[in-house]
Amino acid sequence: MSTDTASVELVGDEAVENVARAALLAALTGAFAYVTFPNPASPAPISLQVLGVFLAGLLLGPVWGGVSMVLYLATGAVGAPVFAGGASGLGSLVGESAGYLWSYPVAAFVVGAIAHGGLTLRDPAERHLARLVGAMVAGTAVIYAFGVVGMALVLGLSLQEAFVAGALAFIPAEAFKIAAAVGVVRSDQIAAE
Repeated sequence: MSTDTASVELVGDEAVENVARAALLAALTGAFAYVTFPNPASPAPISLQVLGVFLAGLLLGPVWGGVSMVLYLATGAVGAPVFAGGASGLGSLVGESAGYLWSYPVAAFVVGAIAHGGLTLRDPAERHLARLVGAMVAGTAVIYAFGVVGMALVLGLSLQEAFVAGALAFIPAEAFKIAAAVGVVRSDQIAAE
């Protein structure tokens, strides 16, 4: 009796690679969440999570960057301690920092779309520095918009109070994260100089 087997490709290599990259960036964002600093001007801590959001958009593009952040949120929602300071669960997705978390898929998509000039993935190291920085500033605006509205709703603050506590208090930290993300995507160019 002869047993011939034929291989059938159920999922293409590119799809598998994209899912793996999205999972890797989701995990990296979760690791960044453990790097937190109290922010005396805000009930939300400063964390490096947003650096993960920026890198997801820059390295994976708009679609897979957004998918990566959906994976990140789903992982935290089911109980993995991947939110700021090791928090997890559905409570994190309705608390004072929930608006920031919900913004991550949208922000990664915006960063990727602007940095890559659309849905087609391009090498971010070859994109103009102003485009990369502009993409992350736009992503930051998305994060702040969601975060400020969420903070206002959950804590009963006016939008102005929430803006001061939820956006203005974070600007210096965001500038650092933008610089770090540029350094990561342009590391080959920086090393060559």
